[in-house]
Amino acid sequence: MKQFKIFDLLAASVPFPEYAEKLMLYGQFVGSWDIAAIWHDQSGGHKQGKGEWHFDWILGGRGIQDVLFSAGASPHQFGTTLRCYDVVTDVWHVAWMQPYGGGFVHLTGRKVGDRIVQEGVGSDPRRRERWSFTEITPESFLWLGEVSFDNGATWFLEQEMRAIRRTAP
Repeated sequence: MKQFKIFDLLAASVPFPEYAEKLMLYGQFVGSWDIAAIWHDQSGGHKQGKGEWHFDWILGGRGIQDVLFSAGASPHQFGTTLRCYDVVTDVWHVAWMQPYGGGFVHLTGRKVGDRIVQEGVGSDPRRRERWSFTEITPESFLWLGEVSFDNGATWFLEQEMRAIRRTAP
């Protein structure tokens, strides 16, 4: 019986052919990116940092997984997102996990105009999350992380990440 490593079983090299066009919504990010991030606090302050974001195909090309981390972070501090396309509902199911920081968020993603918008909740049900990819080109994008504490009536920009492509697939 052949032995497999779990990552060998997850990895895929291309999108699943039957849904390739739909899968490219996130498939366009496959590769490696350098990140410049800004975190905003509600008192008007902010801090900046740099990092890396790596995307690749998984599960027979039906999903995308990424790994995101700040410069200098050790692997136990990394976060990962699983994004899988649901052909029945024409949406993406998105799950972000960063156990080190206690970050667990479940979102639904879809194309809205020229943006990709993901909305959902994390561990605190009073806190709604809206994460968007915008200003998307083959070589860059802007990711915006917004939060709402009034069920989406108002939103606060908590984080933004400017990504510049390092490598393509």
